[in-house]
Amino acid sequence: MIFVIKESNCRDEVRAVAISIITEKGKNVFTVNEVISYLKNRGTNYSENTIRTHVTSRCCKNAPKNHGTRYEDFERISRGYYKVLGN
Repeated sequence: MIFVIKESNCRDEVRAVAISIITEKGKNVFTVNEVISYLKNRGTNYSENTIRTHVTSRCCKNAPKNHGTRYEDFERISRGYYKVLGN
């Protein structure tokens, strides 16, 4: 996987990794655990809970509105599976 961090916030790291994962698969689908595993292997400074919150809630278009600031980076397509929007 090719992964380059240009920004140093969790949202940017998670989005970049999700794009790398789907590019390698050739299919726009990924899991939270794939993102967590990849970021841990790359030595991220973010906790597993922070990464999980970004994928499942803060950056997910169809998640409940639990955060003041939300992004539409991902969409939950079934239990545990997400796709990248606008890549």
